[in-house]
Amino acid sequence: MRLLLVEDNPIIGNAVQDHLHAEGWSVDWSMNLESAIAAIAAATHDVVLLDLRLPDGSGLDLLKFTEARGDATPVIVMSAYDQLSDQIAAMSIGAVDYLVKPFALTEMAVRVRKAARHGRLIRMRNAG
Repeated sequence: MRLLLVEDNPIIGNAVQDHLHAEGWSVDWSMNLESAIAAIAAATHDVVLLDLRLPDGSGLDLLKFTEARGDATPVIVMSAYDQLSDQIAAMSIGAVDYLVKPFALTEMAVRVRKAARHGRLIRMRNAG
């Protein structure tokens, strides 16, 4: 399983990456919006873990990009923005889940597995 991690904080990014590697995931890591867009255009991922506050823009712009190209890859937002309005905005654009920082890595892993299963079901329905 392949995941795109979009996170500019190296401490959080390393912790998430290490935990997901231990769970058997291959992790591509982008630290800004520009490289995340390039990564999505270049490869297929099973799940995207997306921070909203990036040095060169908002993670919401990446959600809009994936939505516009018809990409059904499940996106889980992970953000320090804890207002319900932020969660609703992200999920209205296309996020399938929202984790508020700080979060437990084990909880994140469960949500990633759930999103990957959901994504597989969608792809099977679309293919059949």
